[in-house]
Amino acid sequence: MLLKSIELSGFKSFAKKSTLEFSSPISAIVGPNGSGKSNVAEAFRFVLGEQSIKSLRGKKGEDLIFNGAGDSARANRASAKLVFDNTKKFLNIDFPEVAIERVVHRDGVNEYLINGSAVRLKDVIELLASAHIGSSGHHIISQGEADRILNSNMRERRAMLEDALGLKIYQYKRAESERKLEKTVENIASVESLRREIAPHLRFLKKQVEKMEKAVELKNTLVTLAKHYLKREDIYVKANRKNIEGKIAPLEKKKKELEGELAQARKVLEDSKDKDAKREEVIELERKIQGARSERDSLIQELGRIQGQIDSEERILKKQKEIVASAAGKTVLLVDVESFASNIKEKVSAILAQGEVSIIKKIAEEIRQIFSDFIKSHREKADDKVIKESEEALAELGAKRKEIDGKLALAKGREESLQKEYQKIQSAIEKEKDTSRDAEKSLFRIMSEENTVVIELAQEKEKLNTLALAEADFNREREECAMLGGREVLDYASLVLEEGVEERSIQDERRRELQKIKIRLEDSGLGGSDETMKEYQETSERDTFLARELEDLTKSAESLRELIAELGEKLDIEFKEGINKINEEFQKYFALMFGGGTAGLRVVREKVKIKSDTDLEMDEEMLEGSAETLEESLADKEGIEIEVNLPRKKIKGLMMLSGGERALTSIALLFAMSQVNPPPFIILDETDAALDEANSRKYGDMIENLAKQSQLILITHNRETMSRAGIIYGVTMGGGGVSKVLSIQFEEAVSVAK
Repeated sequence: MLLKSIELSGFKSFAKKSTLEFSSPISAIVGPNGSGKSNVAEAFRFVLGEQSIKSLRGKKGEDLIFNGAGDSARANRASAKLVFDNTKKFLNIDFPEVAIERVVHRDGVNEYLINGSAVRLKDVIELLASAHIGSSGHHIISQGEADRILNSNMRERRAMLEDALGLKIYQYKRAESERKLEKTVENIASVESLRREIAPHLRFLKKQVEKMEKAVELKNTLVTLAKHYLKREDIYVKANRKNIEGKIAPLEKKKKELEGELAQARKVLEDSKDKDAKREEVIELERKIQGARSERDSLIQELGRIQGQIDSEERILKKQKEIVASAAGKTVLLVDVESFASNIKEKVSAILAQGEVSIIKKIAEEIRQIFSDFIKSHREKADDKVIKESEEALAELGAKRKEIDGKLALAKGREESLQKEYQKIQSAIEKEKDTSRDAEKSLFRIMSEENTVVIELAQEKEKLNTLALAEADFNREREECAMLGGREVLDYASLVLEEGVEERSIQDERRRELQKIKIRLEDSGLGGSDETMKEYQETSERDTFLARELEDLTKSAESLRELIAELGEKLDIEFKEGINKINEEFQKYFALMFGGGTAGLRVVREKVKIKSDTDLEMDEEMLEGSAETLEESLADKEGIEIEVNLPRKKIKGLMMLSGGERALTSIALLFAMSQVNPPPFIILDETDAALDEANSRKYGDMIENLAKQSQLILITHNRETMSRAGIIYGVTMGGGGVSKVLSIQFEEAVSVAK
């Protein structure tokens, strides 16, 4: 047997744990009305995933939990567990025995378990669908359910038949596929919307990236050119600085030396200022000498006059000599006078030659007086006292001569002293003049040299200042290039250049080109490029991801459409084949029930209006193939019409059948449906209630025949039906409103059922 047992705990009236084991092909559950036997059928629906609490005769989940009565406390939860024998792998799960359990708590929370492991409702439904089992279908049939197939509209009837034919799995897959398709279409729209949303920004970023790529090319060009330029400029600046500083150092040294020489020369010139005092002394000497010369000229004139007198006296003396020639003494005296006069003449000449004018003048005056006195004395005494007077005059002139000789010597000494002093001063002045001239020449030379050195030094310093500006430009250029080109630019020192001196114009041209590239880089807006590139990559990756996702979704949607179409086609084919098989079985069971007549199912097409209002709820099958969002549209739907012809009675529709006829017709149809695609088990809940004894026997025969294909669980009051069961469970209502389950014999079952 597939279904081994059902276990209830806290479910409705089953307060305590109750287990019903189904070891026979036909099991019956009997009991008086109100005992809770129908709760067993509802427990089957509950554990198999029924979501409509109303169909379980409740308003909310809490209504399914035993609420307590009398001495029995209320339960906190309700559970139902079905145990299946899965040795033949009826269920698509790798366990020999499968226990499916559902638990509801008072807060309304439901739990689903498979072999004790928590699962989703979806997992339970999929597992049961693989064995053609559902919470509400042709395999759980109550008294009302039997008539429901006749009362249903054509579309609902079709759904029941599809379920009976085991097409529910296809319906479920198609519905799931349609939900997935709907979700996929929504996702496609969402992805397309996202792509449309980011597309303008992505285009903008792409343009920015293209600009940045060009900027990167410019940057690479800048790096290469800048490294070359900076290397050349570095060499140029360092070489020029070394050259200029090499010139400035000796010039500074030379300037310092010249400043020392200049200070020395100026000191010499300062010292030579003392010559002014000597010049004044020379001027004074020259004045004195000039005065002496004037006196000398006067003395010469006077000496000339005296010389004349001397000559006159000599003539007189000569005459006197002649007069006294006869006398020795007179001769001697005359000779002395002549000798004296001769000496005076010689000394006067010598003195005149030495230029001592003032002394000479004085001496001359004395000589003149002496001669005047001598002459006067001689004249007075010439006549009579010639010899005596001549002797006296000669003696006096001799004395005077000695005196004049002394004065002449003194005058000569003074004259010589003045002349020497003058010569000395003149010599010193001339020497100082030479020294001063040499000092001035040296000063002028030093000043000229210093001026030349200062000019050269200024020129070199100007070059150094110009070089400093070039260095500042170099440093600024290096910083700008590093800022635009990155730290790689600063690695120019390792660059190897061709040897040889390069024309400065080439470097100037290189700099101009560098400036152009920098301007283009600045205009390109390279700043923040990393962030923009990162944003572009992220946005591009997102767009690529969305494109792939859109492609996947589109493929998925196409696959889903193909699957839906395939499932629809398969449903149509199997449905038509199933209808034909059901018609055969329906005709057989109908004829068995009514002793003849005909019965069959006919597929009809019905026009229905489908509104797109969001408030209108429709079955997914009704919306199949209607993806358009029109205000109103028409769709063709297929339904099932039941046609019956009773023997010996003409009817035009199901509405003309009596209650018993309707019950037999629905039972015949349900059994026919079960025969075409036998479910693992069928639960019949008082479907035989309206049958008389004769029809009950026919019903009993039918269930025995049906039990060959499916396991049957019968909830019944019918004696005939009970007689066909291998196991009979009696359900009674004990004290406190608690249902109890008993395993009983047929006779006991009859009494319990009453």
